[in-house]
Amino acid sequence: MNAQTDSQHITLKTKASYGLGALGKDFACSIIYIFLMYYYTDVVGLSAAFVGGLFLVARIIDAFTDPMMGMIVDNTRSRFGKFRPWILIGTAANSVVLLMVFSAHNFAGMAAYVYAAITYILWGVTYTIMDIPYWSMIPSLSSKREEREHLVVWPRIFASIAWTVMGTYGLHAIGLLGDGNNGSGFFYLCIGIIISFIASALITFFQVREKVETKISGEKFGVADVRSIIGNNDQLKSLIGFVLSFNIAIQLIGGFAIYYFTYAIGKAELFPMFSLVAGIAEFSGIFLFPWIAKVVDRRFMWPLACGFPIICSLVLFGSSVIAPESTVLVGMAGAALKFGNGLFNGLSTVMLADVVDYGEKKTGLRSESIIFSVQTMLVKGAGAMAGFLIGFGLTLIGYVPNEVQSPDTITGLKVLMILIPAVLVILSAVIYKKTYRLDDRLSQEYSLVLNPA
Repeated sequence: MNAQTDSQHITLKTKASYGLGALGKDFACSIIYIFLMYYYTDVVGLSAAFVGGLFLVARIIDAFTDPMMGMIVDNTRSRFGKFRPWILIGTAANSVVLLMVFSAHNFAGMAAYVYAAITYILWGVTYTIMDIPYWSMIPSLSSKREEREHLVVWPRIFASIAWTVMGTYGLHAIGLLGDGNNGSGFFYLCIGIIISFIASALITFFQVREKVETKISGEKFGVADVRSIIGNNDQLKSLIGFVLSFNIAIQLIGGFAIYYFTYAIGKAELFPMFSLVAGIAEFSGIFLFPWIAKVVDRRFMWPLACGFPIICSLVLFGSSVIAPESTVLVGMAGAALKFGNGLFNGLSTVMLADVVDYGEKKTGLRSESIIFSVQTMLVKGAGAMAGFLIGFGLTLIGYVPNEVQSPDTITGLKVLMILIPAVLVILSAVIYKKTYRLDDRLSQEYSLVLNPA
């Protein structure tokens, strides 16, 4: 008993080394998600419609490549395990492509459009090579749920740091490095990101070891196995439903916020304050997640995470009626939104690890990477869907950039910012309650699998 417990304990060194892996990879990811639209439209000179379409097409391609990468990782057998080799390979490949993506300003006309399309799609594919095995390692580091809950805090905190730093100082760094030339600034910033990306991947590669052995069958996974592993796991389907709904809601609020505060409220300076308070709250939610998970019944953790974005919507609605320019109320709304998102980040990752164990019990095969490829697809898919809905929504309500908006448009902005995300979060909670069973409602049979002695 004690020997088994010790073997499942994750040391502080392992947690920190694993967490540092997220720092570099999320620097590489955040510059894409925060600034690529701006880079393509304002630096390269591509049309916004083309860029939006490109983002959507790339996500459709990911829907096929992500599970295939999961299959490749799960079929890997090497002296370094099946995850770590791909983390290094993917990091090296994605670093090269990242520089290529931010070299598009060296092209003009149709060549720029073709180059941007090819390199951005390549970026998504190569990021998948590294991201899927990185997150897929979690179930292999410990089979104990408590250990996983403490582990996921580390990569989520480092990822939050990367996104906060990039969002706060990215444009300043681009201007400084480019000395007035934003194209050069983006390129040189990418070089710095790549250095941290490779360094953090090396730390994870050399300092993190798999502990939970994979059951190896006589044959490797094939395409039919991928369909079966995903299609026959009812709890994975449940998780896809409530995680996707929640993620789209959060990204919608983040995407509409700049328009809401600038045009509906008429005070653009509220946006950075909203974002700053939200970032601090998200960090707090991630940090406190394992302790909250100890005292809150597992059945109520997801509804709790969903409750905070709903509070955000209620506060924003109340603020818009009684005190639209109140920094206190706007700060409270941002804090509620991202504190819930911090809990969501920790909880959804632990749930995926539980789904891996559940799938193994049902099929006899352990498929961490195939199942964790769903997480990568959900993040990318939610971003693409939110981006599409933002563009479609702004067009539908008659938004005109850099102009005073009509009363109907202002009302539309409030609906898009406050009502639609709240409905999606409520939907997420309902799907969870109706379909998810891998919590304290779990049968004794599966409880033994997910919580071994």
